[in-house]
Amino acid sequence: MTQTRLRDHPDFLRFWAADTVSMVGTYVTALALQVLAVATLHASATELGLLSAARWLPYLLFGLIAGVLVDRCRRKPILVGADLARAVLLALIPLLAAVGQLGMPALIALVIVFGALSLVYDAAHQSYLPRLVPGPLLTDANARLEQTSSVAQTAGPLIAGWLVQAISAPAAILVDAISYLASGLVLARLHTTETPTPAPSRNLRRELREGLAWVYRHRELAPAAITSHVWFLCTGMVGAVSTFFVLKVLGFDAFALGVTFALGGAGSVLGALLSSRATRRFGAGRVIVAACCLTPLGYALIPLAGTGITGLVLLCCAQFVFGFGLGLGNPVEMGFRQSVTPDHLQGRMNATIRSLNRGAIVLGAPLGGVLADTLGSRLALWIAVTGLVGQAVALACSPMWRARLPDTAPAA
Repeated sequence: MTQTRLRDHPDFLRFWAADTVSMVGTYVTALALQVLAVATLHASATELGLLSAARWLPYLLFGLIAGVLVDRCRRKPILVGADLARAVLLALIPLLAAVGQLGMPALIALVIVFGALSLVYDAAHQSYLPRLVPGPLLTDANARLEQTSSVAQTAGPLIAGWLVQAISAPAAILVDAISYLASGLVLARLHTTETPTPAPSRNLRRELREGLAWVYRHRELAPAAITSHVWFLCTGMVGAVSTFFVLKVLGFDAFALGVTFALGGAGSVLGALLSSRATRRFGAGRVIVAACCLTPLGYALIPLAGTGITGLVLLCCAQFVFGFGLGLGNPVEMGFRQSVTPDHLQGRMNATIRSLNRGAIVLGAPLGGVLADTLGSRLALWIAVTGLVGQAVALACSPMWRARLPDTAPAA
């Protein structure tokens, strides 16, 4: 009998559990690193932008090559090895802080190495999922992953805000190291067999061209990929500026910042819950476009915020709307990419889009920091919001508007 429910696929459930554990730690570190840089190492907005860019620099430099390697290899060993290596790397941050050797250069260097490990993990992670569940369940599987990511986004910043206040930012990062260790051990128990697609000859240049051609010559994938690069450029600007704006300009503390991020996670949970239903009713393309429109709508509230409770409410609303858009659109977009791409191109497709998206953050985050230091945080935020409006309009006018997924099975 055909397995039409996610719970009929035990390896997916293990995969899901590992992802949940590591995601909680990841959101703890995302906030702890920023607080560490601003409050402890006294980073400027430009330095904060460079720290954000460091996380994604390997995606820009090596992302396409990582996609080729993932398509050549078994993906489970990559996932397990990357998780264990990241656990060790993150544990070095509190160690260096304890001996008084942690400065911005050292922190940026560690984040670059962490980004390189995350690059190969992400390419393998997105490419391994289609082996764990059949095609009709991909949207629902991605929705479950997005839901747990959203829960982690809600809980992680709150935990991080409390941990930073209670035991310091470097010690809070140790939580993420432990979560990666746990994730790697769970992934090691997956039983799904995989055999790399055989190729009569290996040619790196040819394989790179095949991946690029698949993405940028595809009728729907091409406009979705190109506009997503703009989206990441602009959200990278906002990400670098907003933390500095909230902590330094408005004067809120780390816990308040964590609360705003937690509301973003709550919005993602709600969006992910509605994602599959909305896709079946309106079509994948329309849902993806609608989700993109929510980003500038939410982020426009950030530069309007001031001090006090009213400002905090506006910041929470901004993150909630942004998170809702992510939760609504991400599962559909990932399911669409995976469903239209042959297995032997999954790694290259995922790495191509993801690496150039993250490469856009490498440009956007420092740009946002420089604009904030020269023009002021509010004007820098408005510039980013304007770019996001243009991105949403361009996607709505593209063939992606009419894109549809294959028929999906009932949800778990």
